[in-house]
Amino acid sequence: EVQVLQSGGGSVQAGESLRLSCTVSGRTSGESSMGWYRQAPGHQCEVVAMLKPDGTKYYTDSVKGRFTISQDDAQSTYSLQMDSLKLDDSAAYYCAAPAGPPRCVSGYWSGAWWGQGTQVTVSS
Repeated sequence: EVQVLQSGGGSVQAGESLRLSCTVSGRTSGESSMGWYRQAPGHQCEVVAMLKPDGTKYYTDSVKGRFTISQDDAQSTYSLQMDSLKLDDSAAYYCAAPAGPPRCVSGYWSGAWWGQGTQVTVSS
């Protein structure tokens, strides 16, 4: 059984940094893609960053140059380093494996396993 467990998040002031982690266990297919997503109140779930199956990385425009997605050497833990945080970055953040359409709901949906979500709050 695949499990996706998130950690990190919290409350910071604008300009500060946070790091989110996502540990994926139980995958047997060799699939290594995953994605980070977020949903703010009143907004749709959106893709923040993705590690694609071919190893390339995708970032939504609003986080380019500030967020970095990475995978550890054991390939089971993924991180999202978030620097220079802005008020608009405040949201519930989710990771999902493999990467796919945004949903922002924990559980198993359409072939992807979603983490439990973690809140990021950025204040001025």
